[in-house]
Amino acid sequence: MNDTTPLVCWFEEVNKDSVALVGGKCSSLGELINAGVRVPPGFALTTQGYAQFMRDAGILSEVNGLLKGLDHQDMDKLEEASRIIREMIESRPISIELEDLIAESYRKLSVRCGVPAVPVAVRSSATAEDLPGASFAGQQDTYLWIRGIDDVMHHVRRCISSLYTGRAIAYRVKMGFPHEQVAISVGIQKMTNSFTAGVMFTIHPTNGDRSVIVIDSNFGFGESVVSGEVTPDHFVVNKVALDILERTISNKTVCYTVDLREQKSVATEVPFERQNVQSIIDDEITELAWMGKQIEKHYGRPMDIEWAIDKDLPAGGNIFILQARPETIWSDKQREPVSAGSASAMDYILTSLLTGKKVS
Repeated sequence: MNDTTPLVCWFEEVNKDSVALVGGKCSSLGELINAGVRVPPGFALTTQGYAQFMRDAGILSEVNGLLKGLDHQDMDKLEEASRIIREMIESRPISIELEDLIAESYRKLSVRCGVPAVPVAVRSSATAEDLPGASFAGQQDTYLWIRGIDDVMHHVRRCISSLYTGRAIAYRVKMGFPHEQVAISVGIQKMTNSFTAGVMFTIHPTNGDRSVIVIDSNFGFGESVVSGEVTPDHFVVNKVALDILERTISNKTVCYTVDLREQKSVATEVPFERQNVQSIIDDEITELAWMGKQIEKHYGRPMDIEWAIDKDLPAGGNIFILQARPETIWSDKQREPVSAGSASAMDYILTSLLTGKKVS
């Protein structure tokens, strides 16, 4: 990093090689955009911007002192150190220079989306998350349905402070990962007003089968699926022909939607008549699986993907990828193939013709 390193940049200006600048999450979004994948637009406060904020705040020596000598098993001391550090970060003002850059980018994003003070997700993107072989992902915070520059600035500070949650500190100590080698970027991304959302794996997360794509979905935003609050609808799709091999429609009692008055995500009860209805239609499952297949091909490895279907946009252009990171549980394991046969498309087609195919 040097004096020419940007403090703020657009997602399309970065790619997978930009982890040091914008962290794992934002660099992945930039990589997807440049690969032609449909991603909601946004911009990032870079790690250079984070470093400038921390220098301006004048708290680096205090933070390092509080982190020194912590035991990853002593949760009381970890949480106390976390509380003090987070309060320090969230109480410090952002410099006028940095605030102007963020505010102008937010204004341009609102113009680009055609929405005054466009609602955004303010997302943490640490330099040690979403990396192959690492499990740092999910340790920092994301805030949804943030609207107006004052709220954006407040939640940027909250994202920065989430680099120092008790959980994140403990994990770095346990893994021997120096705190000073971890930086954070903050992504500001247009919110998708999801009718349905969820997660997708381009490898079976239960048994490591690479011949299928697994999709979990629920009505509303993906929070209910990611957090495990509901048992989502579950689909297994053949990666070659994109046939739906398995479908499990669950009883979905809770979903997250936007409170238009408060402009925030709230848990609501799914109407009784929709609780056992399939939350995503078959055509959307097929398109999602195709997108997942292209993302896996681009990265050259199985992927863990978050997606959403925007109810404010017409079909055919309303499925968005919100996040994609390498799958790290099964994809690095050396093991025998799940199926005995060849994985070629022709072998799959011939096998289907000879044995018949279960109709879902």
